[in-house]
Amino acid sequence: MKFISWNVNGLRACVQKGFLDFFREIDADFFCIQETKLQEGQISLDLPEGYEAYWNYAKKKGYSGTAIFTRHKPLSVAYGIGIEEHDMEGRVITLEYENFYLVTCYTPNSQNELARLEYRMEWEEAFLQYLDGLREQKSVILCGDLNVAHQEIDLKNPKTNRKNAGFTDEEREKFSILLNHGYVDTFRHFYPELEQVYSWWSYRFKAREKNAGWRIDYFLVSEEWKDKLVDAKIHTEVFGSDHCPVELEIEI
Repeated sequence: MKFISWNVNGLRACVQKGFLDFFREIDADFFCIQETKLQEGQISLDLPEGYEAYWNYAKKKGYSGTAIFTRHKPLSVAYGIGIEEHDMEGRVITLEYENFYLVTCYTPNSQNELARLEYRMEWEEAFLQYLDGLREQKSVILCGDLNVAHQEIDLKNPKTNRKNAGFTDEEREKFSILLNHGYVDTFRHFYPELEQVYSWWSYRFKAREKNAGWRIDYFLVSEEWKDKLVDAKIHTEVFGSDHCPVELEIEI
């Protein structure tokens, strides 16, 4: 099965930049997006036949939001993590299947001068508890913009970004804790030492042209599924957002 995750940074804008062309070409079983930046009824997508769509909108207009498009009807769908203060921004969707959960997540950004780092730490703890609850029942595939570059290899300029949002010691430690709870970073599973492959570039300073990027978009799977992994890709050739799509192929 093929899974795609993409922070589209505004779906309406991304549709104008070739979103549907990539969607049709990649022919995924599951296509997860983050940062849709829209409300219900604000877009009409001409998806190929056979896909069902699940949307989680932020209460604040033009902000955050997630969606999953899939060919496989889930047993159940959950929006958010069941905690009101964390569920106002449309950041999480969970689809349940016979032997796994698929979770897409748009992790809160700690923002300039780390204005939201304290909230981010609260989110991380609550989200991990949520994932642990799912793991007690069946395996988990987690994807999305997790807003952290885990190791120095995961961004172009680690030394100058050490205390910036997305590369603080606190955020990196939370990601390590998540992995230690029994998850595999699928890209690093296949490419443990591959450098200069990123999934996000600032719109400023010609960052993408210079490949001054960060790897902050992930597919993580429960470690008991490690043997089912076929491949993981980062589609750096795909434009349309300041992020590029990431892919997981897995035998289910």
